[in-house]
Amino acid sequence: MLPLIQEGLSLGFPMAVIAAVLFIFLFLIVLIRRYKRCPSDRILVVYGKVSGGQSAKCIHGGAAFIIPVIQDYEFLDLTPISIEVNLVNALSKQNIRVNVPSRFTIGVSTEPGIMQNAAERLLGLGAQDVQELAKEIIFGQLRLVVASMDIEEINNDRDKFLTNISQSVETELKKVGLKLINVNITDIVDESGYIEALGKEAAAHAINAARKSVAEKTRDGSIGEANAVQDERSQVAAANAQAVEGENTAKIAVANSDSLRRQREAEAERVAIASEKVQSAKALEESYAAEQQAETARADRERSSQMADIIVPAEIDKKKVEIDAEAEAERIRRRAKGEADAILFKAQAEAQGLYEVLTKQAAGLDQIVKAAGNNSKDAVLLLIADKLPELVKTQAEAIKNIKIDKVTVWENGGGKDGKSSTANFLSGMYQSVPPLQEMFNMAGMQLPDYLKGKDVKPDDDAEIIEEQKPHKNK
Repeated sequence: MLPLIQEGLSLGFPMAVIAAVLFIFLFLIVLIRRYKRCPSDRILVVYGKVSGGQSAKCIHGGAAFIIPVIQDYEFLDLTPISIEVNLVNALSKQNIRVNVPSRFTIGVSTEPGIMQNAAERLLGLGAQDVQELAKEIIFGQLRLVVASMDIEEINNDRDKFLTNISQSVETELKKVGLKLINVNITDIVDESGYIEALGKEAAAHAINAARKSVAEKTRDGSIGEANAVQDERSQVAAANAQAVEGENTAKIAVANSDSLRRQREAEAERVAIASEKVQSAKALEESYAAEQQAETARADRERSSQMADIIVPAEIDKKKVEIDAEAEAERIRRRAKGEADAILFKAQAEAQGLYEVLTKQAAGLDQIVKAAGNNSKDAVLLLIADKLPELVKTQAEAIKNIKIDKVTVWENGGGKDGKSSTANFLSGMYQSVPPLQEMFNMAGMQLPDYLKGKDVKPDDDAEIIEEQKPHKNK
């Protein structure tokens, strides 16, 4: 395709003209590929959207254009199928069980109505499936025919038996689109030996009739023989005299005639043998040539059939698998891209939220530092002063939720400074809570003296108040 485009461009044709020509060429190729011809040994079945409101359109010995997308096609094979049906223990009209071994030859019918049935019920089935279906139908109808006839009719009137089988079986086969080609009943036997007895009886009648006829003919022959002997003796004597004279004359004529006959026979035989050999050679030559042509045609037909049955469906299946794989890959790519976009959007949103929080916290801390006169230590003290109630509350609640089921105190009266043992126990337990000074030390900061519980002088109070005032920016 690319060399054609390059050649067209080299000749000076516009790209639009070349594209239009290529499009028309490809369109014609598609149309030609969709025009299907039906061979004589098959039925072309077009299904999909067909005219007449039918489920399929059947064509035998013609051709049809398959409309892309809305129509498709398949072939039904018309090759005859031979089915061996060995009917065993079939019950006759006289309740005698018989065995009827037979062979049926069937095939797909080409009659319009029956051909439509075949398209609806046999399309897509293999030869083995069609054979099994026909075999079940034949078994049932063969039993019905045997059950409707006497043993004498089945054994003696074979034409009637075959006619009944053909009519019954063919009627049912037409319902699925098949027709009966041939029926062959090999032999009929029964378990009780009734048919064999009928045969022996008929044979005995025939033998007796033959013996009687032979005896009568023997008698007539003896009488005629005696009369003939008598006439012979009277006529032989008269004929002998004339015979001797005529015999000599005849011998001379016979000798001359034999000589001439032998000469002509030898010449005719020579010519005939030569001509026969020439004609035989020509016949063999023509026969070999005809056989060679027939074998070549058969090989071409088999090659075409294999191409249509194997390679074309394989190419269609390959294209279908490629299209399905591409569609599945595209679906996976789109789903992965959607999931990646969702993860990216979520991460961006979380980062934006964290950025906003940190920005607001930084702005708040900057305002606190500015309020503390750009002194970071004073800003930290302001933050601690803001959280001081919570810290004191946390210290107070450190032992709030301690569950003491029972406390036993041995009071021996040895308390000092007016404190009992119980008071000392509670005071010691409260003192186990870490003081604020240690918490500040762990944080690397210094707790103000007025929070340590030390005495503060008035001058110190003024100094502390002055320290707590916000420093003005210079």
